[in-house]
Formats: sequence, C-alpha cells, structure tokens
Amino acid sequence: MAIAEELNKAVVYAAPGTTETKIEKVEIPKPGTGQIGGHEGVGSVIAHGEGVTEPKIGSRVGIKWLADVCNTCPSCLENDDNTCDNKKVSGYYTPGTFQKYVVTSASYATPIPDGIESAAAAPFLCAGLTVYSGLLKAQARPGDWVVISGAGGGLGHLAVQYTSHVMGLRVIAIDHGSKEQICKDCGAHEFLDFTAFNDETLPKRVKEIANNGRGANVVVIVNAANKSYEQGLGFLKPQGTLVCIGIPEGTPVAIQSAYPAWITTQQFRIIGSAIGNRREAIEALDFAARGLVKCHYKLEQMDNLSQVFDDMAAGKIEGRVVLEIK
Repeated sequence: MAIAEELNKAVVYAAPGTTETKIEKVEIPKPGTGQIGGHEGVGSVIAHGEGVTEPKIGSRVGIKWLADVCNTCPSCLENDDNTCDNKKVSGYYTPGTFQKYVVTSASYATPIPDGIESAAAAPFLCAGLTVYSGLLKAQARPGDWVVISGAGGGLGHLAVQYTSHVMGLRVIAIDHGSKEQICKDCGAHEFLDFTAFNDETLPKRVKEIANNGRGANVVVIVNAANKSYEQGLGFLKPQGTLVCIGIPEGTPVAIQSAYPAWITTQQFRIIGSAIGNRREAIEALDFAARGLVKCHYKLEQMDNLSQVFDDMAAGKIEGRVVLEIK
C-alpha cells in the first residue's frame, strides 16, 4: 500500500468478534506468526501519510473487518467490497485493531459521526454493518415478518433493532430463554425460546404468528448453528427469503432441509451475506448516532481478552464486548 494512501490511527476501543474466537480455537486456519487480531476499532487520527489531508487530524474513524479493497477489480467496480479480489482483512492478512496504534487506508477508514461514543460505535463496524447489509439484501417491505435466529447475541440484538426500529418490519426473535429480555428491549414483537419447542412445534408456532399461518417473509440466521439453518426454511412463507450470515463451527454441513423440490415449488430464495460496503457502514452508524439502534455492550480491558473469548465461545455474552486499549 502506498504511503500516500495511509494514515496513523490511535485505537481507543476495539470489539472482538466470532472470527477471532474461531481463529483462537483453531476452527479456521491461523494467520501468519505474530499477526495482531481485531477487526472492529475506533480511534482518532494522529498523523497522515504523505499527500493525505482527509480525514482531519483528531477526527474519529473506524477500521472494519475489511481494512482495504483495491477499487479496480470487477467486484469493486460493482460496489461489492466483500468479494474484492485483493481485499485486506483486519486481524488476518493485515494487522488488526487489538493495538493502540494502527496504520490504515485513508480512503477506506469509516468516519464516526457525532452523537455516538467511540466504545458504542466499535461494534457497528462489523456486527452492525453485517446485519444491516444482510437485511437490505432481503428486500423486505414495511410490515413484513422477519425471524431472527440468534436474536440475543452480538449480531442478533442489533439485527432486531434495525429490523423493527429502522425498517418498519415485525420481528420474531428466536434464542435461549435467558435472552428474552434483551430481545424484547430491542424491539422484538414476539420471542420464542427454542428450548421449549421441537423440530415440529417451532416452525408451527412461527407460522401461527406470521402472515395468518403462512410463515415469515424473511428468516435471518445470525448464530453459528447448523440446526438453525436446518429449521430456517420451515419458518418461511412461499416466496420467502433465507439470509445466511452465521457460519457454523466444525466440519461444513449442507443445509439439511434444502431439498430442490421444496425450494422450487415454494419459490424460496437463499442468499448469503458477508459484512457490507462503505456506504452501508456509514448508514449503519448514522442510525446508531441518531439513537435508533443501540449496542448493548460490556467494556473490558485488553488484559481480559482470553476470558472474553471463552465467554463468547460458551454463549455467555449478551450483546457485545468492547475492549478498552490504553
């Protein structure tokens, strides 16, 4: 990367995500020796590379999961940052945000709007952006019913808010019973404790709620469970859309219920969604700055990162964790 394209940033807050836990638990290939993790960071610009004038010194910016894209490949020219042929991934191929000082791309850093604290903004650079982009891809209309599986987690509780507070959609939140209150606080119209149902009764209950027994318009899977994908198509009405965001752990398994005849006759859509582009990142943060979406987070010190990983892997975290890096 040319120095004229770089700026220095003092990182103050960074939010660990499931990508780091998968690397730390050796569920995806580890990066090179000595790589610095982290892909949701917010801090202030402290210096510019040669020829750089924006963002201004002292302004707050964020580093996303994608640290930079090439802007020249076919994907970039189609405004699809996520599939850039030459993308740089924070904390994997490029030093991440678990450090006080970072060098990053001036053209790809995301401006942090007024009206939101730095710690509160950090989770929107991956978790918030990811669910917001996925919901946009679903092309739901105001009043539609949306099922969010894993609704009480770091991504899920933000998805509930974008769905209900921003897009005017109705939400059926599915998660463990311990997550009921956070889901309702975030705007879920209905909550279903998956432990209280079996494979037959859960889809039946969803359909009783949504569209007079027909099912949900959209199902968004944000948790990392093959079971959620297996159940997801059963929640949908004809012509419904399944949005795949969460990546299950372990050996890859196909969606067990995705029979071609059923998909064809019901005219289901199955789409994948990973992160989002620059414009969507700015939009996702704007809604947060206006108070329409708020991240429930716990502030931890960098020294506690290993325990945070353990708690995330065990499903003990409500909302998100943000690390303060001093």
